[in-house]
Amino acid sequence: MQYGICNLSIVPLRNEPSDTSELVSQVLYGDVFKILEQRKSWSKIRLAFDKYEGWIDNKQLIEIDEEQYLQLSIEAPQLSIDLVEFIEDSNQQLHPILLGSSLNGLSTLNHIHDGSVIAGVKPKENLIKTAFLYLNSPYLWGGKTPFGIDCSGFTQMVYKLNGYKLLRDASQQATQGEALSFIEESEPGDLAFFDNSEGVITHVGIIMSDNYIIHAHGKVRIDRLDHSGIYNVDRNVHTHKLRVIKKVI
Repeated sequence: MQYGICNLSIVPLRNEPSDTSELVSQVLYGDVFKILEQRKSWSKIRLAFDKYEGWIDNKQLIEIDEEQYLQLSIEAPQLSIDLVEFIEDSNQQLHPILLGSSLNGLSTLNHIHDGSVIAGVKPKENLIKTAFLYLNSPYLWGGKTPFGIDCSGFTQMVYKLNGYKLLRDASQQATQGEALSFIEESEPGDLAFFDNSEGVITHVGIIMSDNYIIHAHGKVRIDRLDHSGIYNVDRNVHTHKLRVIKKVI
């Protein structure tokens, strides 16, 4: 088995080994992964953090050994907390990194970082504060950064920055935690899931106080939440049908 680490700010994770294939997620600086299959120009990988799989360009990875991979996989995450920061390489060149990037692999990559760091498990009430860091970020299918993010990427990154693990997709996240019977039982930071006409869970957001929800739909926005679902305050319509509320923390 081969292993790798991301040494760039954002690397697209694609469904197939092609630059034109669907973007299914993104690999952020410092993320480590197993290389499941390697071709001339592409590698299929499995991320250590959430076990998500996809293809990345071989020009956008650096291989590491198994010992380094295992160590970085079990260490408590040290994450960048500013919107954009820079790391310095051995040639004293600067490289941008984004909010939520992992800093555990700095010594492995021979990089230097002197910006802000967040680590450890934070109180549940901190989730909403973190969510506001992404407010008005544009929606991007497969995105995980303030410059483009999807609904489950948003919830995953907010939880990650507070020391909690969520799976990548909304349907996967819906398998985590304890289901609540009513909105009134929920607390700020709980997750609300929504399904489509076929009953498939396709959307997720973070519940706020006073029947509001913050979620990625066009952009990261705040809307009303009721027993029917999400009520868009700009368009005056329900946009998503509520399926289940989950308490993960």
